[in-house]
Amino acid sequence: MQTAKEQVRQLLDTLPDSATLNDIRYQLNDSLYTLHVREQIELGMQDSLAGRVVPHSEMKKRYQNGQR
Repeated sequence: MQTAKEQVRQLLDTLPDSATLNDIRYQLNDSLYTLHVREQIELGMQDSLAGRVVPHSEMKKRYQNGQR
């Protein structure tokens, strides 16, 4: 799996040489958001595999009682 830095480099390499800083900013913003979402999913999967989860029924009770 590529590192975040490698993914950003790859994105920059796909942009045309004529890309403006504004073009790059928009592309990076989209890509950084995607990287963030992937990271959060991976962290959640690691927590799940390690048993660091709360059952749905427990979370439902917590929200109904105003707890989190």
